[in-house]
Amino acid sequence: MGTGNSFGRVFRISTWGESHGGGVGVTLDGCPPRLQITRDEIQVDLDRRRPGQSRITTPRNEADAVEILSGVTPDDLTTGTPIAMLVRNKDQRSQDYLDNDMKVAYRPSHADATYDAKYGVRAIAGGGRSSARETIGRVAAGAIARKILTQFNGIEVLAYVSKVQDIGCEVDDDTFTMEDVDANIVRCPDEAAAEKMLARIDEIRKAGNSIGGVVTCVARNVPAGLGSPVFDKLEADLAKACMSIPAAKGFESGDGFEGTLLSGKDHNDEFYIDPETGATRTKTNRSGGIQGGISNGENVVIHVAFKPTSTIGQVQQTVTREGTEVELRGKGRHDPCVLPRAVPMVEAMVALTICDALMLQQAQCELFPNEASLDSRPNPMGTTAVREGGPNKNVEVSDKPISQRVDEE
Repeated sequence: MGTGNSFGRVFRISTWGESHGGGVGVTLDGCPPRLQITRDEIQVDLDRRRPGQSRITTPRNEADAVEILSGVTPDDLTTGTPIAMLVRNKDQRSQDYLDNDMKVAYRPSHADATYDAKYGVRAIAGGGRSSARETIGRVAAGAIARKILTQFNGIEVLAYVSKVQDIGCEVDDDTFTMEDVDANIVRCPDEAAAEKMLARIDEIRKAGNSIGGVVTCVARNVPAGLGSPVFDKLEADLAKACMSIPAAKGFESGDGFEGTLLSGKDHNDEFYIDPETGATRTKTNRSGGIQGGISNGENVVIHVAFKPTSTIGQVQQTVTREGTEVELRGKGRHDPCVLPRAVPMVEAMVALTICDALMLQQAQCELFPNEASLDSRPNPMGTTAVREGGPNKNVEVSDKPISQRVDEE
């Protein structure tokens, strides 16, 4: 596939297609054989992403019905060979772009101008490859990654809208469910906050404008050890994955920028031994489940900021391809707020990243079993880890602080 259209190293996807072309899709390579996966399981995630769901999403009417072209047997088993999936475009209206000024003028803050500067040619209708319709392939492949993660360690990847402009929410990241998220059209599991968010989105939508915010994603039951320092740290891979989503403009891992307001004493996640499992755990999770670029077995928590949709129904100043200053009012069908449909997109990219990291960990560090004695191995870490024989009761613990002199550079 072309430069910039593939993601992942072992569990690898290449997406293709354009918003107003014949269809969009993905080729997934590296999927393990003998995984039971049905078309309906993939369709669940695509239905959460598709347009036309509510008054606060684009009214484009697409069923987004997935076709599995290869890599899966008639009785729904993966073969280990590339899986190709296609979703055909049915309701594209290219005239919305071609029969007005948008065919010659660049939409402010849209990819129109930069794609033209890079390639020297424009796919005017629907924004071509820069359209969020490209993410269909990611979500389809993400559904397969989700199935792998669930079967391997009961890993859950769930996202929700945590902020619309300045309106935040209160959500317990340990307990919320997908049903809680999908209970309202905003996709915020805090019902009171969701009502305020919806009112703000409606206010902006009726004015022909758009609005942005933040999606939070939580991955539960992720085992310790995923991520490869120094350049392939887990949060670095997650950042690239999520920042590749259309309209994404910011990324935080754990406490992120808020953590800069704390001292080391306040920010550090102190360790303790789980009295039931004997595993090493952290009392808090300001690190967002990642330390030193490697998962520590706690919830992986990230936040992705999305800007307001570029195409709006208000008049803006812009220029044409020929370099003439003009005014432009956006036409076509667009989301006044990308956040509700960004939720399954973020889930997909996080699932793909963790699945890829899991396979890399298995290939490098777990190819040969650790046959050292129990006392010579590091104590198991994380929410799903269990120490053989229970907590270690043979270690004397001093009631005095351990003195430490560290010269790291």
